[in-house]
Amino acid sequence: MTVHAAQLGRFYEDFNVGDTYQHPFGRTISEADSTWFTLLTCNTNQNHFNAHLAESNPITDGKIIVNSGFTVALVLGLSVIDMSQNAVANLGWTDIKLTFPVYIGDTIYAESICIDKRESSKRPYAGIITMLTRGLNQNGDQVVSWKRTVMVPKGDSGIGKDYFPEAKAGPMQMPEDA
Repeated sequence: MTVHAAQLGRFYEDFNVGDTYQHPFGRTISEADSTWFTLLTCNTNQNHFNAHLAESNPITDGKIIVNSGFTVALVLGLSVIDMSQNAVANLGWTDIKLTFPVYIGDTIYAESICIDKRESSKRPYAGIITMLTRGLNQNGDQVVSWKRTVMVPKGDSGIGKDYFPEAKAGPMQMPEDA
């Protein structure tokens, strides 16, 4: 039997310039998601929580629009498993564009393309990955995009590996009656 060590994400060597990563999860946005995020961030724009007022907004077709901060945070989160699960630092975000409205009930997906890769000049155990990330709704409309740079450790650095604790009771055993 083989033990597969706990590991998620990619290391510096795993990235190739020009590769696109379609992130595996989609997430449907509920009214509670948008309302909670709006309240947590003290965003007082009523288009995010007042259905009556939102009816008068010609841009949103009279519907409550999801807080754009939540949309950005969600797409970032969806991309982490592939692009920055093992990152040791976010280095920058630029060119954030909100290109299509997001509404309660939309399902959001994300994908990223690696556009640059270089070794860190200051930290020999890591490299710098630059990516373009975009969020898509269930219809394929691009709702948000940005450029992001992260520092990712190299696979042989030991960072992000061997963190699973050793069981004091010893290794798991197959039951004798199995």
